[in-house]
Amino acid sequence: MHTDTTAPVVLDRREGPYGEVVLRRHGELLQIIANGCFLMDTSDGRSERLLVDAARDALDDRRDPALLIGGLGVGFSLAHAAEDPRWGRISVVEREQAIIDWHHGGPLAELSGSALGDTRAQILHTDLVAYMSGATETYDALCLDIDNGPGWTVTEGNNSLYSPAGLAACKARLNPGGVLAVWSAQPSSAFDDALRNAGFQGVRTEEIPVARGVPDVVHLGVRAA
Repeated sequence: MHTDTTAPVVLDRREGPYGEVVLRRHGELLQIIANGCFLMDTSDGRSERLLVDAARDALDDRRDPALLIGGLGVGFSLAHAAEDPRWGRISVVEREQAIIDWHHGGPLAELSGSALGDTRAQILHTDLVAYMSGATETYDALCLDIDNGPGWTVTEGNNSLYSPAGLAACKARLNPGGVLAVWSAQPSSAFDDALRNAGFQGVRTEEIPVARGVPDVVHLGVRAA
């Protein structure tokens, strides 16, 4: 458990089209704050790694599956995916230029540097909600981690991603048999129902134990083959 009592130090603060985004150092940790809402830090990474592994394990034995990660964050999901030779194309959608900059030669480069140099990996600077509804590319796995959960979004516009229309757009971005994995800071039976209502099969949640409180979860659903 992180118990550092020193005051956080702001390393960068940007005002962008979606509001304020801040990178700060708190002891040994780097933290990302968006519009005053804590998003994530570099303390652990188990949740981000499980998000990627759970999607992979729910896939069939197709070769070189294409992966889309929604949210670059501190880079744990990207770095973990790049360490796995099974993945083919690895695309990461990130709407905040500041976060991309912090990974390209900034304080977060130590976490993602080798992954960004992987020929399979690319960063797409765009909004995930818009990308889901407007893109034509398809993937074998979508790993979404842009909010604290379907019921706890960072910006109001993200709500549409978890709506029937948003889930239909996600399904359209998946190849048959592809997997949607959504990270959440708390389980949501309502979101599981929303996945089923959107036509996803094999809907389930995987828990990630935490030091105290309600466990983090990954919501999973599969597009029909």
